[in-house]
Amino acid sequence: MIVVERTLAVRVAPGPTLGYLTDFGNTASWDPAVRQTVRTGAGPIRPGSTWRQVCQFLGITTELTWMLVGAEAGRLMFHGRNEGATCVDTVVVRAAPTGSEVTYRVELEMHGLAKLASPLIKMEFEKLGTVGAAALTGALNRLDGRATELQFPTAPASFPTAQGQEA
Repeated sequence: MIVVERTLAVRVAPGPTLGYLTDFGNTASWDPAVRQTVRTGAGPIRPGSTWRQVCQFLGITTELTWMLVGAEAGRLMFHGRNEGATCVDTVVVRAAPTGSEVTYRVELEMHGLAKLASPLIKMEFEKLGTVGAAALTGALNRLDGRATELQFPTAPASFPTAQGQEA
């Protein structure tokens, strides 16, 4: 399994930061591998909401289906899948003296023959993680009064493990 994690500090309060990150469609604004992310459902964003994402990675264009599988105060979990990979993105947002601290963790499990490329993919994911963290910091710092805080039910959604989860 490939794991890449970055922690960044932003000048925006936790509520608007979490609100921005809850809409997985925003990944197209800051993730260097993402070409397009489109929500596939309607209504409020909550656990069960899904997106279709097109990425280009190492010269290969691929599509993943993502689902918000867990959302509670300060923590989000997204599960993405296609025939070649399963990915779990976990986001933790904490209050900081000047705004928020965001920890973004990506766990990528390759399937089939793609597993053979894991060392190369890990190196590229590390590079993308660094570039993406800088771009995400910029995107979050550009939020202003238009950003809204999302409210989740008082009972937090469960956070399943990647094993056995289907998007």
